[in-house]
Amino acid sequence: MIVRHKPGFLELLIATHGSVLPRILPRILALTALAALLVWLDGSLLALPHTNAAPFAVFGVALSLFLGFRNNAAYDRWWEGRRLWGQLVADMRALGREVVMFQPEGHQRRPLRLALAFIHLHRANLRRLSHYDDGHTWLEDGEDLRDAPHPPCAALDLMARDVAHHAPDGFAKKALSERIGSIALAQAGCERIAATPLPFVYTLLVFRTTYLYCLLFPFALLEGAGWMTPLFVAIIAYVFFGLAEVTEELSNPFGETVNGLPLDAMCRTIEISLLSQLGEEAPAPLKPVGYYLS
Repeated sequence: MIVRHKPGFLELLIATHGSVLPRILPRILALTALAALLVWLDGSLLALPHTNAAPFAVFGVALSLFLGFRNNAAYDRWWEGRRLWGQLVADMRALGREVVMFQPEGHQRRPLRLALAFIHLHRANLRRLSHYDDGHTWLEDGEDLRDAPHPPCAALDLMARDVAHHAPDGFAKKALSERIGSIALAQAGCERIAATPLPFVYTLLVFRTTYLYCLLFPFALLEGAGWMTPLFVAIIAYVFFGLAEVTEELSNPFGETVNGLPLDAMCRTIEISLLSQLGEEAPAPLKPVGYYLS
């Protein structure tokens, strides 16, 4: 996730870190070169068809509306993911206080370390990482969840068993079980987002119509724009391809892209909160590196 102060006018013009421009630039340059070739052919070798710009105006408005709808759907996924992780942070902090209040002395350390193991295993699962080392550093010696069918759920199951075994009956056990249930609910919401991408038909339609529009658009500009045609094509390609690329990033909020959610930083926030309950020294919050907060 990009975290920076409000940039000035010049910074906005030249900033590339956090932008989708580096990824779409080859496509823009290819379409610009093709537009320049069409202008040269039309003026030097043979007369190409000159079309009216009115149909492209209508087509462009329709394509913009469709891209806007898809972008809103992708942002909704990104924002819901952020809300769910905000809930996880709140639930983890509440869990730390409830464990201190309700668990007997000598049985407070293990459920909190299992909570830290769970949040790191959950992060690794959402990002589809092939290793779970960060989560296993919080487990006790001899505990290994790598072979579990679902390591984050296995950590929650161990926590539930520990609470069931040591928490006093009555309100204390009920409060702790409800807290674990709330954590599991937020976990399931995140996994629903990660496992249910935007329908592929949207991606296919945007890809085809954007390329079709950019390839045909020069024919509407040949007569009126002349050698300005490549410039206009580059601008149109930047807008449409840029919106499509932004949508792809936002639709996967848990990815390790520069515009993904800072899951590492949120896990560190939870570590700071729970380690203080354990009486251990808390690490420093993660800071952005080159404006990027992981």
